[in-house]
This record gives sequence, C-alpha cells and structure tokens, in this order.
Amino acid sequence: MPETMHSTKPTPYASSTDFRQVFDEDMKGLYLLSFLLTADREKAEQCFVSGLEDAVNGNQVFKEWARSWARRVIIQNAVRAIDPRPVEKSGRLSSASLSSNEKTLPAVQQVEIAAVLGLEPFERFVYVMTVLERYSDQDCSLLLGCARQDVVAARSRALQQIGSVIELHLQQPLTAKPEKPVSDERCGSAAEKLLVHV
Repeated sequence: MPETMHSTKPTPYASSTDFRQVFDEDMKGLYLLSFLLTADREKAEQCFVSGLEDAVNGNQVFKEWARSWARRVIIQNAVRAIDPRPVEKSGRLSSASLSSNEKTLPAVQQVEIAAVLGLEPFERFVYVMTVLERYSDQDCSLLLGCARQDVVAARSRALQQIGSVIELHLQQPLTAKPEKPVSDERCGSAAEKLLVHV
C-alpha cells in the first residue's frame, strides 16, 4: 500500500498586495464589468472601489483565485447596488445607453455596449454573468436570489434583444461620412471584452 504524502508547505493565500495588483492590472476589465452590470458610471465606480475594499479586507482566498475573486466581489457589489429582480416577460429595452456628451467608443462597439446597457437590469445581470462571465445558471440564480428558470428565461430574452439591436444596426445603410471614433480609456477594447471572457 503506497504511503500518502502530506504537504507541509503553507497554503499560498492572496494578500492585500496581490489584490491591489489584480485591480491595478485588470482595472479596465473590472471597471467595464462594473459598468455593464450597473449601467451607470457613478455606481460602476462605487462598485469598483467597494470591490477592491472587499477583496482586500474580505475572506482569504488562494492566490490563484485572486482574479476570479476580484470579479466576483465586483458582481456582488453590483447586485447589492442595483438589486435586479426578475420581470415577467419584459421583452423591452430600457432607456440606459452611452451618453453622447461623454467620451465614447467606435460605432460598432457602441452598439454592442449600448445593447447590453439597454437591457432591463435583471436581463443585463443574467447576460453579463452567464454569457460574458460564464457563471452557471445555478451560480447566477444563487447570487441573484432567484429561481434557475428565471435565469434561463432572462438570458433568452437578453440574447434576442441584443441580437435584434445588432441586426438593426447592421441593416442601416452606410453613410458617406463615417463616424469619427474616439476612445474611453476606462473601457479599452470593449468589443473584445464583450465577445471574449476577460
């Protein structure tokens, strides 16, 4: 019978310095996550700052989990700030969008982000958590305090609405004078972050 080896190395937990480094290195992605969830710049900033404080002062986690834990505390803070609740067969876009008087992204990226921001809060949270962050339906339902079938229905509505917005944008004729793209340093390459998990 083989002898079991016990490791005597201490478990490497993430320190406050590790979390500060994660928030510094991933600032754009974490801010974008917060903004997509809250659809409000002030609330996004509050969730970002609270997320850093919670990560630094909260539960100990393994160092390898620091990045995913940072994203999770951002989501938890956004849930507390917005308190998204299931809406029975909403199917409509809300008025939230990118402000035209603020620095914006190139037109295609504006459409993608505006489509997400235009969702009702519950659908927006479900979309960001299950599609972009790849949370399971069960984990999403636990964090949002709702039934799993609410998550499934909301994701379906969100995908339909986002698809409709993007399809409508693609069907619009090109103008002779293309829009001048400008950038928002905090959002970085938003289209890539929307389509590929950060």
